[in-house]
Amino acid sequence: MDVLLRPWRLEDAADLVAARASHPDLDRQLPPLPDQVLARSWIRDRQRDEFGVFLALVVDGRAVGQVAVSHLDRRHGTGWFSYWLAAPWRGRGLMVPAAATVADWAFGALELHRLELGHRTDNLPSARVAEACGFVVEGLEREKFLYDGHRHDVRTMARLVSDPVPAHPVVPLEPPF
Repeated sequence: MDVLLRPWRLEDAADLVAARASHPDLDRQLPPLPDQVLARSWIRDRQRDEFGVFLALVVDGRAVGQVAVSHLDRRHGTGWFSYWLAAPWRGRGLMVPAAATVADWAFGALELHRLELGHRTDNLPSARVAEACGFVVEGLEREKFLYDGHRHDVRTMARLVSDPVPAHPVVPLEPPF
């Protein structure tokens, strides 16, 4: 498998539509993207976002997921860390090395001090990715999210530049500059 992290490209629109449609849980990560016109608009928005870096996870030439550092606060050196993967690609060991690579890169290239994330407490795969990438639990936000008429608790986690760097395979990263 040829795996790469790189900025989203307009040519990824069809892959984005397919990824978004792959599982209902992506409703929580992405807006509806039923066609390539809307997908290209979403990609353009990511490309123009001056407070975030959005990287497509590309496997064998197809964009199948994303790792992002958004809500960048240069003054405080913080960013919000997120990731998602199309359903057919889950469970293949792709996300931990991709997410860990981007976290390590963000501390260096973006000169961040702190990365933050939150995941639903019932989203165990996301929790495992965060833990494997060196994120530490900081708290619980009770009943923060409302999905499908049900409230969900969110576990908050963070990784500091001074935290131990977990060992992981490095995914090639095409810088977004």
